[in-house]
Parts: sequence; structure tokens; C-alpha cells
Amino acid sequence: MTELVIHTHSAGEPGLFVNSYLVETPNGVAVVDTNLLVADIEALVARVAAIRKPLIGVFVTHAHPDHFNGVAALVRDRDVPVYATAGVAAAIRRVADAKRAQWGPVYGDQWPADTYYPTVELADAEQVVLDGVTYTAREFGPGESHADSVFLASAPGAAPVAFIGDLAFHGTHSYTADGHGADWLDTLDTLTAELGPGVRLLPGHGAPADVGLLAEQRRYLLHYRELVRRLAGGGTALDEAAKAELEREMTRFQPGPG
Repeated sequence: MTELVIHTHSAGEPGLFVNSYLVETPNGVAVVDTNLLVADIEALVARVAAIRKPLIGVFVTHAHPDHFNGVAALVRDRDVPVYATAGVAAAIRRVADAKRAQWGPVYGDQWPADTYYPTVELADAEQVVLDGVTYTAREFGPGESHADSVFLASAPGAAPVAFIGDLAFHGTHSYTADGHGADWLDTLDTLTAELGPGVRLLPGHGAPADVGLLAEQRRYLLHYRELVRRLAGGGTALDEAAKAELEREMTRFQPGPG
């Protein structure tokens, strides 16, 4: 069995080490997730151009800016469909302006000036075929973000892959601020049951992995939630000393980038 030709474009630390994936087929390139900051987005656009095949589609896995900020630069002056599940598309429309207001002053001209919203909203289990590759959308709702999805990609004779967004981080600390930990754990259980051992996972942060990555993410979340419960001492928020202790404990548990 062969593998799909997939190139990875990864940001550095300022861009949160986020991955964009370029699926190269005989007649085009599809991009899954699109980076955060202008410098990394421009490098992604150049990477697509270097393949010398037309851009045939863009997929966005979830409603965090490090995954949707680069769409506008990729599709500018092109008639290219931008796919997301209906829940993810709605969440991007809700959060994009607020995220720009929050982070634009921090990043200055490195924060893109415009947001390009998905043009094709997919239902759960809906499929799209681009140049012989079938992308199946799975809508999961709140989890790591306010709206998460996975795109399963398959082609005749090729091993299947799953673009899992940030539902599992590989070797880096997880973003937990959106507060849907219980839903996230449920989604991990569902994905583990659905994905067979032959499916390669392509995460939003970190290297490709097998389905065992989902168990590692589950272990991380359970450890994090138990620490927060203990440090909160029955309260609803952590004080500064507890936050510092949480950071120390999670760094011991996962020494990778935070």
C-alpha cells in the first residue's frame, strides 16, 4: 500500500509550532490548516507555489486562528473552495474579530488584516473528492476548541490518514483555555473507537503518529484536570501560586514545548 504525498509546513515558536499540510496529487494541491502569522503564512504560500500545481482546496479543522488565519493569503485572487464543517465555520465567524482585537496589538503587522471564511460548509460524514482523494468530514463540536472536526483522507491503494487538528498534541503542551475538557475526552474515546490501527494521524502540533497518540492525549488531560481539581481546593479558580505549581507539574509530566 502506498502513501499519499503530503508535505508538512511547520511554524517556529512565534507561530506556535503549528502544522499546515499540503496534499499533493497529480493535478493539484490541497492545504489543511493555514498557520497563524504573516511570515509563516507567506512561507506557506511560497511552498504551495513551489509545487507548481494549482491550489484545488483548503480545509480548516477548527476555529483557532493558527489554523484559519492564512486562508485569505492562500486563496487571494483565486476561485478555490474553503471547506469546514458547519460548526467550525460558525465558530470562526463568532471568534475571528475578537481574536484580532485581542492579539492584533500583540503581534502587530504579523497578524493578518483580513479573515476569509469557509465557503463550503460540510455536514458530519459528508465527503468531498478532490483529484482522486476523498476527504470525509467528522464534526465533533466543542473539545480542544469551541468547534472541532477531523478530515479523513483516503485514495485507492493509499493508506488512510486523519487530519486531527488539535484534538491530540504530539510532544507539546495542549491548549486547554477554551474549557471543554469533558467533551474533549469524549471525542478522544469516539475517535479511538472509529479509527483503525492502520490510520496515520497528522496533528496540528507535532509529528505524525498512530492512533496511540489519542491515548497519550487522554492521559495528559486526565492528569491536568486532576491537578487543577487538587490545586483549586474546592474553589472555582487558581491563585497565582497554584498556577505556578500547575505549570511546574505539567512541565514535569510533559517536558516538550509549552
